[in-house]
Amino acid sequence: MNIYICPCVEKEKSMALLPSVIDALDRYGITAVMSDDVRKLFDDKRVIYSDSIVNNRSIIKELDDCDMIMTVGGDGMMLKMGKAAAVYNKPLIGINTGRLGFMTALNSDELEKLSALSYGTYTMSRRMLLDMTEEGSGESGNNGSFVYQHYALNDFVLFKDVNSKLPEFTIRANGETVTKIRADGLIFSTPTGSTAYALSAGGPIIEPTIECIQMTPLCPHSLMNRPMIFSGSDKITASYTAYEGSRVNISADGGESREFRPDKEITIFKSDLQLNIVQIGGKSFYRTVSEKLMTTLK
Repeated sequence: MNIYICPCVEKEKSMALLPSVIDALDRYGITAVMSDDVRKLFDDKRVIYSDSIVNNRSIIKELDDCDMIMTVGGDGMMLKMGKAAAVYNKPLIGINTGRLGFMTALNSDELEKLSALSYGTYTMSRRMLLDMTEEGSGESGNNGSFVYQHYALNDFVLFKDVNSKLPEFTIRANGETVTKIRADGLIFSTPTGSTAYALSAGGPIIEPTIECIQMTPLCPHSLMNRPMIFSGSDKITASYTAYEGSRVNISADGGESREFRPDKEITIFKSDLQLNIVQIGGKSFYRTVSEKLMTTLK
């Protein structure tokens, strides 16, 4: 078995754990594969290096020869590699060196459990992704129109500029108007993302294998607006009316934001892509919620 390892190179804890991770994999007959970027910071004769870089803008051809992707870091690294894993249909496993590690399979002191990868005694949790298309005018393209498309494992977030007036968002499902709402923004999340930003904004926790789309308003200027759950088969469109020059941005999975203009409309729907997250040790989602979200973090 070959596993492509993606450590969080910016975090000292992640890089410090790498030798132990490779020791464990080597002990169980698993070959570690890493990028040349990591070679500059870490080298080991048991590791196969590739000349490709793994980041948000480039895809590695070596994934075709790997059986699995492993992150060493926190939930951020799981998000970073999740979409590449879904595109290449490779299972994703995370070793937690961060604070919460809600999506990861193991903590840094549980590396002996990696033996499950050799013995095949692990399970998969299948997660849906969201797809977003955006149509509008005012940019280069045929007749000034364009289509922008992106994927999200956690969420798409619409949010106003800090000094901007409140915009009024219009939400439609399958062509029918659902609501018009003035708010700082909106979060459209997967069940996986329900325990991320949406949770902080007052949204419900959703069991991650359910296929649905959650909409959570950010600071709505109304007592009547609450989070809403749409079917995974719904197509949701969002647009907004600017008030005194309101400015809105959009981001996917907490990444770099871009302007969302009032003459555009986005459509959000369940993606054809799916992600398989490796789980080890039989720990259930509800136990993870109890241990990591229902108690005070140290």
